[in-house]
Amino acid sequence: MPPTLMIPFPDRSLRPYTLRASAGFAPPRAPLRSRVFFAAAHVVADPLADTTPVSPPALDWDATLAYRRYLWSLGLGVAEAMDTAQRGMGLDWTTARELIERSVAEARAVGGMIACGAGTDHLPPRPDLSLDQVEAAYLEQIEAVERCGGRVILMASRALAACARSPDDYARVYGRLLSQVREPVILHWLGDMFDPSLAGYWGRHDLDAAMETALAIIHEYAAKIDGIKISLLDAQREIQMRRRLPPGVRMYSGDDFNYPELILGDDQGYSDALLGIFDAIAPAASAALQALDADDPERFRAILEPTVPLSRHIFQAPTYCYKTGVVFLAYLNGHQRHFRMVGGQESARSVLHLARLFILADQAGVLCDPERAVARMRHVLALAGIEE
Repeated sequence: MPPTLMIPFPDRSLRPYTLRASAGFAPPRAPLRSRVFFAAAHVVADPLADTTPVSPPALDWDATLAYRRYLWSLGLGVAEAMDTAQRGMGLDWTTARELIERSVAEARAVGGMIACGAGTDHLPPRPDLSLDQVEAAYLEQIEAVERCGGRVILMASRALAACARSPDDYARVYGRLLSQVREPVILHWLGDMFDPSLAGYWGRHDLDAAMETALAIIHEYAAKIDGIKISLLDAQREIQMRRRLPPGVRMYSGDDFNYPELILGDDQGYSDALLGIFDAIAPAASAALQALDADDPERFRAILEPTVPLSRHIFQAPTYCYKTGVVFLAYLNGHQRHFRMVGGQESARSVLHLARLFILADQAGVLCDPERAVARMRHVLALAGIEE
């Protein structure tokens, strides 16, 4: 018999919910080839460390690195030390640098694909910063990634957003950085729904004008750019920008609302993907790409489309709290022993939110072991005073 438990609903009622059977997605037997898929990976907090929300984070390194090996076993790449890893929301640069070094070594050992976030988060954002200070902060992190053999994802900078006065300031900073990187990088345009401090990035609040600045930089330095990830939750803007990229520069979808259609593409092209939701739905993402490799777009849709309601729920406003849902799914699926997060961010979503997430994850087929998921969900509900 499928397991059943009592779930709370917004009207404060408790109703029985019976889980479906696990979808049982199989790992790939050969490297995935139709698209490049990166999962932005979360970190596992050390639950027994004596920390506070304002103290340096303490990670469970064994569980954190095991999760990356799991992603690689599914044929996915790992996007390391990004916002999904709570970069800028609890994960400081010192810990991020160690995470990058450890993960790059793990990737080398297993032949996994990895790219790592380099930004300016060790430089407090202030309007009186100089562009030289921002460039120096970027270059410090770029050098750290390159020194350990990592590939750079050039993250959006709160410091640059705070002090830049015009699009020309962005062109200057990015131009100097791109002229010095060893290998082509992935740019990241993170919308203000993910980080309000990045409003007006590229020197314009109007997104069409901002896109023009970004495209001008990309065209001038195309040889130093592998691709750009845009996280604006706007499918049409992604398609519009994708069609204007220089040959050889990839569009990495960061759209956690509309990824199936963007990855599948149209007669003018498609998006690769660098997504936080792929951390949470990794087996489904792998199976969908296997379907594309087998030239079966209908199966691709059948696998990924049921995950969209789940993703839209996890990334609902305030969007930057999505990390809580990603970690919660890792807990339900047995990838960590606890539901604790760096900086106490497990409390960023309500019990009602987590209950709805549980149902949507089951409907998407991404609860790997329903019995275990039910046992862990019961524990979370019991902590909220909900007992059967």
